[in-house]
Amino acid sequence: MPHPLDAAAVRSWCGLALEVLGRERERIDAINVYPVADGDTGTNLYLTLESAARAVEAAFDGHTSAGTAPCLADAIGAMAHGALIGARGNSGTIVAQLLRGMTEVLAATDGSADALRRALRRAAASTYEAVAHPVEGTVLTVATAAADAAERAAAGAAGAAEVARAAHEGARTALQATPGQLAVLGRAGVVDAGGCGLVALLGALADALSGEVSATPVAVRADAPLPEAAGCEVADGVAADGCGDPEGPAFEVIYLLEAGDAAVARLRTRLDGLGDSLVVVGGDGLWNVHVHVDDAGAAVEAGIEAGRPYRVRITHFGGASRTKEPAMTARAVVAVVPGAGLAGLCAEAGAMPVSVRPGEPPASGELVQAIRQAHAREVMLLPNDPDLRHTAAAAAEQARTEGVRVALIPTRSAVQGIAALAVHEPDRSFDEDVVAMTAAAGATRYAELAVAERQSWTMAGVCQAGDVLGLIDGDVVVIGSDLTRTAMTVLDRMLSAGGEMVTLVLGADAPGALAERLERHVRERHLAVDTVVYEGGQHAAPLLIGVE
Repeated sequence: MPHPLDAAAVRSWCGLALEVLGRERERIDAINVYPVADGDTGTNLYLTLESAARAVEAAFDGHTSAGTAPCLADAIGAMAHGALIGARGNSGTIVAQLLRGMTEVLAATDGSADALRRALRRAAASTYEAVAHPVEGTVLTVATAAADAAERAAAGAAGAAEVARAAHEGARTALQATPGQLAVLGRAGVVDAGGCGLVALLGALADALSGEVSATPVAVRADAPLPEAAGCEVADGVAADGCGDPEGPAFEVIYLLEAGDAAVARLRTRLDGLGDSLVVVGGDGLWNVHVHVDDAGAAVEAGIEAGRPYRVRITHFGGASRTKEPAMTARAVVAVVPGAGLAGLCAEAGAMPVSVRPGEPPASGELVQAIRQAHAREVMLLPNDPDLRHTAAAAAEQARTEGVRVALIPTRSAVQGIAALAVHEPDRSFDEDVVAMTAAAGATRYAELAVAERQSWTMAGVCQAGDVLGLIDGDVVVIGSDLTRTAMTVLDRMLSAGGEMVTLVLGADAPGALAERLERHVRERHLAVDTVVYEGGQHAAPLLIGVE
């Protein structure tokens, strides 16, 4: 029995989409040969929809608490926003834009068949606007075909369920034609992985509105008829040695960005000159930026100049890893970092950063995914936060069940993570490396400067809102009114017990002259102590300090 396109249908759509993408994730990963054959399109789409589903559930929970029911605009808006902030990879970013395009239409309608037709058309058009250099034979082509089919169905006075089913069938037909439109797909004998994911998503929408579960699966071989059994199957030997460009950019950089339209327009131009696969989606001050580059630091710096980047994810492709079956490296480091600058620093040092924003700690699943993307038999996991100890331990345990040897290095601060990363040596034995990194982290005392948000009791006395707090090893030891003077007091206390190296990590809001004044203070007051300064970009603390 057909269902109206309302908030409940959106909720059902999310659940069905997660179910089908969960089933097909590995098969879609297996046919991922464009734009980079890194085997993660299905996983990225699943994680993107998982974020969208969480946002929809939160919207329903909020209305339940208030004793009201969400409307279509509430639900579809939450779905689009959740996808935007949780978008992974090129495919996930494009799907987030598709959902945003649908929201632009559906948020102001009653969910009629004509509204769905217009929403699918707007969704397809918006993806071309978001991609710097659109390529046919991809998810963009599939989205356009879906919109075309929806137009034809709506012209026949069909209901929303029929329009959705027509869009799904139109997308399926277009998907089978993609190998003839994009040479890399034709050589591999597969259809476009992102398009395959979109067909699954549209099938879930059709099922949610029709009340029926479609028995027609998604075929992924270029030369095969639709298989009887559901699922994506790859032709024998397909893309076994990869079909991506081995000479392409080395890094995938993704971040959320708070910025205005004019700044984002300039950012697009700059990133387009740095690399390829550029997709910038969003609006109303919040954007998701995706690009493949050789200089990950420059891509992040461009975001910093444009606005406020966070949730920075940098993935190193590597020549051999850009195949359908990524080559395993011997050992890798995964590090949780609180700022864009630290993410770039970790990436340059060969680690895989998981960037976090204040109040938004990573889930264990996100850490597991980072460990998987490291493509290593052995992984050193640096949580860099005492509150992430249990989350990181759960991620490590899950990764071990998948055959990865994981060591959880007990870093409690980003400066301890920097110290551990500095002594990391992949050529020595695993156990020796664990001992060396753990010892380096343990030998590094850590401190941070923070600004009190409210009156509170601390170990150093009562602080007022706006006071500068100096914390050493997690405890407040100094309450001051001036950031620089409080930092000097903290440094003196830490160095009174000795030390050879001071590490200063400047936050996004640190005063311009802070590092210079602190370096001079250490040089004048503490002989034979060296100082190194990093632009961390973190927002939770204007300054992090490490003493080794």
